[in-house]
Amino acid sequence: MGDSVAGVVLAAGAGTRLVPLTRLRPKALCPVATRPLVDHALARLAGAGLHGSAGSGAIAVNLHHGADALDRHLPPEVHRSREDPVALGTAGALGALQGWLDGRHVLVTNADAWLPEDLDLAPFVEQWDRARVRLLCVEDAARGDFGDLRYCGVALLPAAVVASLRPEPSGLYEASWRGESEAGRLDLVVHDGAFVDCGTPADYLAANLLASGGTSVIDPTAVVGDEAMVVRSVVWDHTEVAPGEQLVDAIRAGPLTVLIR
Repeated sequence: MGDSVAGVVLAAGAGTRLVPLTRLRPKALCPVATRPLVDHALARLAGAGLHGSAGSGAIAVNLHHGADALDRHLPPEVHRSREDPVALGTAGALGALQGWLDGRHVLVTNADAWLPEDLDLAPFVEQWDRARVRLLCVEDAARGDFGDLRYCGVALLPAAVVASLRPEPSGLYEASWRGESEAGRLDLVVHDGAFVDCGTPADYLAANLLASGGTSVIDPTAVVGDEAMVVRSVVWDHTEVAPGEQLVDAIRAGPLTVLIR
């Protein structure tokens, strides 16, 4: 299909490091700034010009853990790629989507990556050479994937690279990016802004506080009792903070309270 680009949100992960929150809902449905992470990811793709409409085939989401809940949440125009009986990983997910992709390039983003809402991915796509794998990265010497640069959950993959991926459990780093890096073919673009991999409760809280400017994030449907104190915390939808209760550096999610220390 020429030089057209399709969008894929990777959302099939089990979220084991985000336990106990992921015992309540899939990681991709955990809210940051009161919006599920998957909605932030879909908005990133829309900001790059990939606006899904009924039958457009512009955006796909892969599903495994919590597939039914995600399926119910996603808008009808989004293509679902269910992975059964096992999750296929970041590379296998794209291999399984090759029929839907139909030879298109891919803009892929991780559902669990939080990036600022004002991030404009249009130049990231428009200035791409369509030949090399292009990765959005942040400078992070302590956790760098490529020298001092850490991948931050947004990538462009040429159709030829995607065509080499098989629908079997595998990761993009192992299946493609490591070899491309060793050959000097990776196109690494530095994002000079915030990024959080919402893999742990501490990181998840950090993403919410970055999104809010440091204030607590309380869903409008939550009930906060009289004289309760909520400081640097997240309160999920349809959740209660008792009168007089003090919630500091914490996540209140339904019946759970996760303290971040």
